[in-house]
Amino acid sequence: MTLGILKESEGEQRVAIAPESVSALLKLGIQQVIVEQGAGSSAFFSDATYEAQGARIANRDTVLKDSNILVKIHPLNTDDAQKLSAGQILIGQMNPLSNRGVVEDLLKTKASVFSLDLAPRSTRAQALDVLSSMATVSGYKAVLLAATHLPTFFPMFMTAAGTIKPAKVLILGAGVAGLQAISTAKRLGGVVEAFDVRAAAKEEVLSLGAKFVEVEGAVDDKAAGGYAVEQTEEFKQRQAQLIHDHAAAADVIICTAQIPGRKAPVLIRRETVAAMKNGAVIVDLAASTGGNCEVTENGKTIRTESGVCIIGDSNLPSSIPKDASAMFGKNIVNFMKLILIKGELTLNFEDDIIAATCIAHEGQIVSERLKAVMAG
Repeated sequence: MTLGILKESEGEQRVAIAPESVSALLKLGIQQVIVEQGAGSSAFFSDATYEAQGARIANRDTVLKDSNILVKIHPLNTDDAQKLSAGQILIGQMNPLSNRGVVEDLLKTKASVFSLDLAPRSTRAQALDVLSSMATVSGYKAVLLAATHLPTFFPMFMTAAGTIKPAKVLILGAGVAGLQAISTAKRLGGVVEAFDVRAAAKEEVLSLGAKFVEVEGAVDDKAAGGYAVEQTEEFKQRQAQLIHDHAAAADVIICTAQIPGRKAPVLIRRETVAAMKNGAVIVDLAASTGGNCEVTENGKTIRTESGVCIIGDSNLPSSIPKDASAMFGKNIVNFMKLILIKGELTLNFEDDIIAATCIAHEGQIVSERLKAVMAG
C-alpha cells in the first residue's frame, strides 16, 4: 500500500501531510510514502525532512501513477483528475457543496474520493475535522492581521502621555474561527463582543470573556449539526440594525459567518461600512463565498473612501503553513485509521464518517448530503 503526497498549486503554501505524520502512516500499515518533489517547501519542510522520516521523493507523474492513496488539500486540476484510475483513493478538502464541476470530474474517474470537509459534526469525527482545524488557524490569524492594519493599539495603555483606550472588536459568527478570534483578541487586550444566531454559542462566547450580542427570535435548527441556518426576514431586519449599531462603534470586525453550500450571509451592509470609524478594519473570512461584508472583494485588501480597511481572505491557513500543514496532516492520519484496518484498506460505508465524506466511489456519489445538493 503506497500513499502519495501531492504538491499544491501556486499560491497555496500548505502541504497535505507534514513530515512528522509520515512515521504515523507507516505504523498504520502504509508500506511506502511518496512525496512529490518540493511539495513541502512552501511550508518550510524540505525534501530531506521527509526522507528522514522514511518517505521517498519523486516527480508528480510518478506520485499520481504509483500511489494507491493520494492526499492533497485542494482539488486536482482536470488534467490530473483524468490520470486517476479505478481503485485509487484521493483524500483532501474538495469543497464539493459549492464545487459541482470538481465532483463531476471526479465521478468520471471511478476513483474513491473523500472530502474531509464533509465530516459530520460529531465527537467521533472531531479528530479528522479539517474545517475546525483550519478555522482555528483562520480565527487566530485574522485578529493578528487586523492588528497590523489598525492605526491604533489593541490593548489599553496607561502612559505619562495619557491613557490609550483599548480597541473595540466585534466578531460575527461564534463557530471555531470566531471563538479563536475572540480568544486571540482578548489576549491582545481588546474589548470583545460577538454575534451568532445559534443560541448554543452564547455560553461559549461568555466563557471566553466576551459580550454576546443577541437578537431575539433566531431559528436554531439542531439538525444542522452546529451550523448556522437561514433566518426569517423579520429576524434579518432586527439583526441588521443591531449589527449596524455595534459595527459603527467597532475598531475591528472579524467576519466568520458561513452556511455550508450556500452564499455567505451579508451582515455588514455598504451603509454600515460608511458609518464606521476612519481607520477601522474588517477581516472577512467568508470572502470566497460572497463575504459577510457587502463591500468585500475576495483575495483583496481595499480601503474605502471613508477610510475603512477591508481584507477579504478565506485562505488564511496558508499564511501559517507549517502548523496548518501539521494539523491537516494529523486529520488525514486520523481518517486513515478508519479505512486501514490491520494494514488492509477497508471502505466500510456503514460507518457514518466514511459514508458522509465519500463524494465519489465507482462513479457514484455516496455522501447523502452531497447527493441532496447535486440534485437541487
